[in-house]
Amino acid sequence: MGTQMTFKRYELKYMLNRQQRQRLLEAMEGHMQLDQFGHSDIRNLYYDTDTFCMIRHSIEKPMYKEKLRVRSYGPAGPEDKVFVELKKKYESVVYKRRVSLPCQQALTCLTGSESFPKRSQIAREIEYVLKFYRTLHPAVFLSYEREAYYPLEGGDFRVTLDENIRFRQHELTLDRDRGGTALLEPNQVLMELKTSGGIPMWMVRFLSRERVYKTSFSKYGMAYQNYIAPELLRRYA
Repeated sequence: MGTQMTFKRYELKYMLNRQQRQRLLEAMEGHMQLDQFGHSDIRNLYYDTDTFCMIRHSIEKPMYKEKLRVRSYGPAGPEDKVFVELKKKYESVVYKRRVSLPCQQALTCLTGSESFPKRSQIAREIEYVLKFYRTLHPAVFLSYEREAYYPLEGGDFRVTLDENIRFRQHELTLDRDRGGTALLEPNQVLMELKTSGGIPMWMVRFLSRERVYKTSFSKYGMAYQNYIAPELLRRYA
């Protein structure tokens, strides 16, 4: 499987408990298999303004919203490859566009002091966002453990399972440990279904049998609403 750099799809989120997770793995047998990353240690640096303009706009549930982040799979030193990702959502459709660079070069480009080396459309879109918001900088470190699955018979349907989701506002680098404040209860697992079309019938039957319903869940959004915003209110009250 090659590394995909652009995505256009629906991303549907569901909250499972660990017992349901196990039954899901059983339901996926014969339909899905682990992707090339298998079990991933995902780390993100979310960029925002001093006033958290991007995430405040996002949680208002507008027709259009966007996020900018740097993602690594495992700890990333200066020369390790990372992804600079611009994630947009318009009328429930998610558009994710990304470029891959060595970590230190990616962080330097995101300061605006250096242009992206490849003059692609994606790079130009990222640079436009940097100029539009003007004061973007690393605001939140967010990590989690992920298992990602794709169909045995091909297609773009994906299932991801995220656990141990944590965030922090200090040590905003990708080379440190994954410590931080937990956003889920120990028994919770976030499942995402990613597809440009429909959901397979075996998954529909699983959701119905388990009485699992779609939910609205943004990792960065929850960190901001439950922890960052209340702290800002206390600080400036």
